[in-house]
Amino acid sequence: MEEKSLYIVLSQTGTVLSKVLKFFTRAEYNHASISLTPTLEKMYSYGRLNPYNPFIGGFVEEGKNIGTFKRFNKTIVKVMEIKVTEQEYDGIKNYIEYMAKNKIKFHYNYSGLFLAMFKKHHAPKNKFYCSQFVKECLTSQNIQNSATLPNIIKPIDFLKLTNKRIIYTGLLTNYN
Repeated sequence: MEEKSLYIVLSQTGTVLSKVLKFFTRAEYNHASISLTPTLEKMYSYGRLNPYNPFIGGFVEEGKNIGTFKRFNKTIVKVMEIKVTEQEYDGIKNYIEYMAKNKIKFHYNYSGLFLAMFKKHHAPKNKFYCSQFVKECLTSQNIQNSATLPNIIKPIDFLKLTNKRIIYTGLLTNYN
């Protein structure tokens, strides 16, 4: 069976919200996305639906040169590659496609994000913040070691995955 790769992208955009999260978490990265391709032209997450409005969030398709990452072009990232089976890859791809087609059913988990800062778990049905979504992508396909991720998941927790390989750290705009 052919092996494929997924890419988890941890980022720090420098937005007001990311600075608030950094204050509470003391973590270098406060946003997580997942990409199916090494170019990162398309990444998926839960975040701002409009790069200029931090108060309306949901399922987003992000990219190096679109949306919030285009607006905040000094975004620092850590890109991790995870090897998966073709079946796991297709399962995550289908999950992302389902979410994209049905995004009106899914919402940003504002209360979960707020409570997570105080170490309280809150995961209502069909609501996610960025790292909850990435974790759900991994756990939906039983990716190795994903069950060891905490309930109150932070982007930085993905660095604990043993099956990851860090392939880049630096400015997103410089990523090739």
